[in-house]
Amino acid sequence: MSEQHSKARHRRSRRALAAGVPLALTASGVFAYGTDLGLLGSGAQQASAATAAAPAWATATADGFASVNSLGQNGTYGGRDGQTVTVRTQADLEKYATAAEPYVIVVAGTINMNPVGKEIKVQSDKTIVGSGTSGHIVGGGFFLGSGVHNVIIRNLTIRDAYQGIWNDKDHDFDAIQMDGAHHVWIDHNDLRHMADGLIDVRKDSTNVTVSWNKLSQNNKTFGIGWTENVKTDITIHHNWIRETEQRNPSTDNAAHAHLYNNFLEDVAGTDIKSSYGNYSRGRTAMVLENSYFQGMNNPVTKDSTATLVQRGNVFSGTSGRNESGGTAFDPKTYYAYTLDPAANVPSLLKSGAGPRSSIGTTSSSTVSTKAATTLTVAKDGSGQYSTVQAAINAVPANNPSRVVIQVKPGTYREAVTVPSNKPHVTIVGTGASRKDTVIVEGHAAGMTKPGGGTYGTPGSATLSVKADDTQVRNLSVTNDFNEGANQSLSGHQAVALLTQADKVFLDGLIITGDQDTLEMETAAKGALGRVYVKNSYVLGNVDFIFGRASAVIDQSVVTLRKRWDGSSAGYVTAPSTEANRKGILITSSTVNGDVSNGSFFLGRNWHPGGDTTVDPQTTVRNTSLSAAVKTTPWSDMGGFSWKDDRFAEYRNTGPGAGSASSNRPQLTDAQATGQEVADWLGDWTPTAS
Repeated sequence: MSEQHSKARHRRSRRALAAGVPLALTASGVFAYGTDLGLLGSGAQQASAATAAAPAWATATADGFASVNSLGQNGTYGGRDGQTVTVRTQADLEKYATAAEPYVIVVAGTINMNPVGKEIKVQSDKTIVGSGTSGHIVGGGFFLGSGVHNVIIRNLTIRDAYQGIWNDKDHDFDAIQMDGAHHVWIDHNDLRHMADGLIDVRKDSTNVTVSWNKLSQNNKTFGIGWTENVKTDITIHHNWIRETEQRNPSTDNAAHAHLYNNFLEDVAGTDIKSSYGNYSRGRTAMVLENSYFQGMNNPVTKDSTATLVQRGNVFSGTSGRNESGGTAFDPKTYYAYTLDPAANVPSLLKSGAGPRSSIGTTSSSTVSTKAATTLTVAKDGSGQYSTVQAAINAVPANNPSRVVIQVKPGTYREAVTVPSNKPHVTIVGTGASRKDTVIVEGHAAGMTKPGGGTYGTPGSATLSVKADDTQVRNLSVTNDFNEGANQSLSGHQAVALLTQADKVFLDGLIITGDQDTLEMETAAKGALGRVYVKNSYVLGNVDFIFGRASAVIDQSVVTLRKRWDGSSAGYVTAPSTEANRKGILITSSTVNGDVSNGSFFLGRNWHPGGDTTVDPQTTVRNTSLSAAVKTTPWSDMGGFSWKDDRFAEYRNTGPGAGSASSNRPQLTDAQATGQEVADWLGDWTPTAS
């Protein structure tokens, strides 16, 4: 972030400070089963519907568009907050699936639907999952009506509602149908031989992810649309579609359809012949990447009104239309994802799609799935790796469980990145002190990168955390860029630690820099990114705690540093919080440093690029403030008045504290109850692991 900003002018009406709404549950975007799906507690084995402790896989959450925060639902996590029940009868399945309460419903046998074609009306906040490969729904399926949300259907076989008529107009029996639902994840199922569609996503249903399924032996496979509106956001990845005739899928009037790493197969010499493959209809915007088409007729088609961008697909033995055109959209602006090479897709899906008796990581064919619980790093060669990055590189993509990287004492000069597809990583120094283990680099925003271009502010980071559920503990992270020796350089922002993820726990650290030391962002605009910093030191001078994340600095020391020329002046925080999010909370901490009295602001309001939609927030409460803090501790930035944003204190102490005034807002006791650590972290309780 630049110290100088354009003078975009904007004023919003002054709003009163208000208690915030606790954050909703979030999606981590992690694909993870922690245990064999067939192993359930003895109580579940003995009863047709019994409660049991939730197994590890029940807490898995969706990726793709189902993970995006929208429509009041922050990701798709199903019934993980409810009881886990095991069912073996239609009556029990229907009882729990239609209940108002959240449930994880484990289907532990074959359920024959009566009457044939019955579609159970699933309600919100449900996970319905097969026990190993034993969960079969025969002769019926599921229906998700208008407004139903936060539903996961996994590891089931749904089959055989077929009534003997291939293009059946009389029996609308689907495996899974949704009309106006949102935030739905359909994953690792075997759907086949139904009277009508295998999956229907209709009537403005949105935020849907369909992944790792086998779709086969059907006329109409997968229809999306049945609406004049252009609202549906859908991700379709790693599905094996074989021996199906049409709708593979047919995608009509979808706002964003992202299809990648799917395998469409028309086997020669069978009775079923494909009429078309992926179809972008109406005003759909489709991105199609790294998929494999084998023997398909008209493998990719589009209407003249639709857009379709193709990248990296493989076509083998196909014929007929293969079309693209338009600009569509960039999926990575909505969520992170990793592509497998298209050439590997057939073998990957033949072994990984559909229900599994035990599921580990299946989303990358290029990285070994053997995950070590603990990896060691040592400069002297006594560990498995000599650099921190080498250990991170050894973590399997989409690792389902925690990997601890123990870093022995030493100074590691390297830029380190935890990529977005490697969650559940802990980096911990093994020394007696956090000073014993140091990760350090000296890049600045304006420096030229190898190969050309400049680093930019986020790219200057010594340690970049882009994966959810990352922990960094008991070490030091430093950016030692020398401003004084580089006065001719334009761009002195030099980040020590960058986060672009959710549930990041920074514990027992020393984070050192000057301008822009600790940058805490989210994976994408609109995504949730919670960061908890505890028992740590953060050192800097200009905007050195900043970004749009929902970040807590708790029981820590914020140390003010002089500028490169020995002068005392600066800003502690520069939040760029999105509207209706929590910003930066400094609580139960100390703000001090060897600088002049009255020389530092507690913060200023950052509106990146003049963005008028952001609503920057910093709250400093129950914290000791040294005399270095100005008596008017908040400042305007880029032509925006801080008084139009959210800045406040509560019960601070020390010589830098002050009483309430128009230039120094203080929370009331009632307001303060909505601005506590739990309000920032929501359902997440950070625990060292």
